[in-house]
Amino acid sequence: MEKESLLCHSGSALVTGASSGIGLSVAKMLKSSGYDVYGIARHFDAGTDYGFNTLVCDVTDTAKLISLVSGIPDIHLLVNCAGVGFYGLHENISMEQIKQMVRTNLEAPMILSGYLLPKFKRQGAGTIINISSVTAFKTNTYGAAYGAVKSGLSSFSSSIFEEARKHGVKVIEICPDMTDTNLYRNADFTCSDDPLCRLDPGQVAEAVRSAINMSSDSCVTRMTIVPQKLRIKRRNENEDRS
Repeated sequence: MEKESLLCHSGSALVTGASSGIGLSVAKMLKSSGYDVYGIARHFDAGTDYGFNTLVCDVTDTAKLISLVSGIPDIHLLVNCAGVGFYGLHENISMEQIKQMVRTNLEAPMILSGYLLPKFKRQGAGTIINISSVTAFKTNTYGAAYGAVKSGLSSFSSSIFEEARKHGVKVIEICPDMTDTNLYRNADFTCSDDPLCRLDPGQVAEAVRSAINMSSDSCVTRMTIVPQKLRIKRRNENEDRS
């Protein structure tokens, strides 16, 4: 059962990657916390009642993305959850895969933040939460490009907080370790079957809840979340990765 929120928030929240995984858990948590939630994703399952407003858009389609966001009233919170990862020796990662990671994981958060920051500064309040990764601070063999993009998102988060903090704007970076989502569908590994060796998307959503429920005169700028144990699972060659 989902915990009741400590605070009841008002205004709109925009969540990218809201159709599954961390984004879906965050969107549902924010809805239960009193936000009018708008979730963006490339597709949502037909006939499913997600409980929040669903907007179909690929975050790399910048013109459509900004057009949709411009129609959302009273935005107070942006949560950038949309992400894609490709793994392996760097020379085996295609140019198109690199572009997808850069555009989805870094470019889209930068564009959405740039669009909303003037509004947040004018109203003297607003929160940007970027779902990053523990890979932002590690050497990432077989994931060099993914780790580099997340490192860029970390640097961006820290810098815009310093730019905007005097206007009452909060910028928070959430850095989960391996989480039971479909992020690893393109990899030859996935989360361990042991629940102590992986995070659940709901646990990341709880971290978001904790961050936004802090008092208005303080801000946690980075939160790292790891499972109690460390173990991954290697996929079989014929295993379904859908």
